[in-house]
Amino acid sequence: MIDLIYFILIAYGLTQILCYGKIFDKVRPTTGFFGELFRCSMCVGFHVGWFIYLLSCISKLFIIEFSLIDMFLMACLSSGTSYILDKIIDDEGLRLK
Repeated sequence: MIDLIYFILIAYGLTQILCYGKIFDKVRPTTGFFGELFRCSMCVGFHVGWFIYLLSCISKLFIIEFSLIDMFLMACLSSGTSYILDKIIDDEGLRLK
């Protein structure tokens, strides 16, 4: 269970950094296909999910056995939770409107 929480929080953090982090402002695409992709926390969250899943084989933070189905499902989990958290949390804290 704790592995799943770690996965979700790491995915959310990396998604936020890629979508909104000032460190990537100069290299983040703003137009075209990739510009659209990087404006969408759901889209970036999906790709972050499979990437983190692949990294799990060299990390001791969480252990996930490898299978393509699990990789797809974890990417979907990352996408959904990154999107939900993005919609309820902003730089000022919780959005309570």
